[in-house]
Amino acid sequence: MGGGGCHASVAWVGMHSQTNAPALYSLVQFARRERRTPTISEAMLWAQLRGRKLGVRFRRQHPFALGYVVDFFAASARLVVEVDGGVHRREGHAERDAVRQREIEEAYRVRFLRVSAELVERDVLRAVELIREALRARAACAYGNEW
Repeated sequence: MGGGGCHASVAWVGMHSQTNAPALYSLVQFARRERRTPTISEAMLWAQLRGRKLGVRFRRQHPFALGYVVDFFAASARLVVEVDGGVHRREGHAERDAVRQREIEEAYRVRFLRVSAELVERDVLRAVELIREALRARAACAYGNEW
């Protein structure tokens, strides 16, 4: 499987042992495969984020031990950026996204920024500006107390 898309459920399927705990090794392998086959919008945004262009290091297709992979993650800013394409509008997907987001936010004290794939493909610089604003808001907080 590849081409970006539904990271949470794809990463989750087939990676559970009898105890229902995801195998971290399988999750990391999944993330590596996803890095090799980004969606168009993920590739466009990665070109703008890589190499600390916004002052922080972003990782792409970053696995979290909870069993989820996120599109982009800036650890120093504790910011997750998700590119939501058409698959995120399918029935039931918004609910799964919300559960996934809440679990990651609570476990890792990170903040999510969701940008639409359409925005990235139409105006990647506007999407980058939204990320820049989220980074500025994060820096303005009392280091984690307000997020």
